[in-house]
Amino acid sequence: MKNDKIIEEILRDLEKQESGLSRREAMKLLALSPMVAGIVGSSATATSAKAASNAIGKIVIVGGGLAGVATAAKLTHNLSNPDITIIEPNPTSVSYQPGQTLIAAGVWQKSDITYETEKFIPKGVKWIQDWVVEFNPDANKVILKNGTEVSYDYLIVATGLMLNFGAIKGLEGEITSSGENSIVKKKIGKEGVYSIYFADGAVDTYKGIQELIAKAKAHKGSEKLQAIFTDPDTAIKCGGAPKKIMYIAHDLLSKAGVRDKVELTFCPSGDKMFGVPEYHEAILKQFQVRDFKWEYKTNLVAIDTDKKIATFEKKWLEKGEYDEDLEEYTMVVKSQNVEKKYDFIHITPPQKASDIVGKSPLGSSKGWMPVVKETLQHVTYKNVFGIGDIAALPMGKTGGSARKQYGVVVDNLIAVMEKKEKLPAAYDGYTVCPLVTSIGTIMMAEFNWTAKPTPSFPLDPTQERWIWWLVKVYALKPMTIYGMLSGRA
Repeated sequence: MKNDKIIEEILRDLEKQESGLSRREAMKLLALSPMVAGIVGSSATATSAKAASNAIGKIVIVGGGLAGVATAAKLTHNLSNPDITIIEPNPTSVSYQPGQTLIAAGVWQKSDITYETEKFIPKGVKWIQDWVVEFNPDANKVILKNGTEVSYDYLIVATGLMLNFGAIKGLEGEITSSGENSIVKKKIGKEGVYSIYFADGAVDTYKGIQELIAKAKAHKGSEKLQAIFTDPDTAIKCGGAPKKIMYIAHDLLSKAGVRDKVELTFCPSGDKMFGVPEYHEAILKQFQVRDFKWEYKTNLVAIDTDKKIATFEKKWLEKGEYDEDLEEYTMVVKSQNVEKKYDFIHITPPQKASDIVGKSPLGSSKGWMPVVKETLQHVTYKNVFGIGDIAALPMGKTGGSARKQYGVVVDNLIAVMEKKEKLPAAYDGYTVCPLVTSIGTIMMAEFNWTAKPTPSFPLDPTQERWIWWLVKVYALKPMTIYGMLSGRA
């Protein structure tokens, strides 16, 4: 898609959102985002790369979400004779997952983040609508659910991750963000138990917050109602989301005039709010201003949805025996289970790689696919690359990460196809988390493997700003859908 057509699609999408922005105002807003520079600045590069590379080979991409489709699109630009197949079973895999927080805030509807996969499959790319059930990288093939074997010369794994609600005693199911979720919804999405980590769950979460507001308005007791927000002991997509929904609940309760009747408690399994110290300190201050409570090293392990009791494993360190050689005490990890009653609980589920990947030769002892973190090439199979949530990377399971990764994968894959010894592109770990702090403000947390803020603009990134809310609500989605999925942003 040409650059002017991409911008036109973005503007049309903004108009559909009934934002109240004029086209002139919208253009000014778009100009604030580094993604625009990616759209406009990549055209010449893509054209020259396509003309320059006559490399050939059969490329199979497993996973047709944002990362998989964007990679396919960029490959079609950069190869003169592309032979690309996407394997993806879900007809709506191309969803805009960052919008799930806005659904829970009542700002968007589910239809605002759902897209039909076939409309974004690049021209000339073959789409196989089936599940991969086995990877055989030694034979350069995958096996589909229907029994078909699909061979490849080069493989890109973009399968995303699984939401493992069943790892919590009292819940069932292992699902993706979109698709079949009936087993999870037996307990999630009703009776005070909610999760924004899948699209239907986000819809239910907004309803759940409204129910909490109604309950607070009717509440006459002296003890506050209890709203708990969990954060598990696994890697998760969008590490800011467990806090975002807490900020949103606070804002909705405040606007309803009942915030003083509800105690909001954050229960993370780790010992800090954020891996980047500057953002950690900023969030602590935001929590204090809003009178939030928090308990570190507290991991949800079980829930009784009938009694409305959540059980957490609480961990701490105690002094053990004195080591005379080291002249220090050994530290012993202690733990105990603690029960907490709740009126509302938001569950961030434990997350894992699909067993189809994790237990295959492509997986690792922890399930995630091991790749060289800079090149995204598999550590063992040099004709295999990983991108997005499935990759075993130190941080950054976000759409913003995938946007930086897919260009690296394309450049390095083409280098492999051209039999070059050195891979030219390196991923620096860039991640962005638009941390929603209210319905109207966002802290734009950008960082990389240095664990330092890496802002795209000359503004203090630890400050909440209304302008980032405008970018989040009105610009990032259409620019992702029409920019990234065209392979140009």
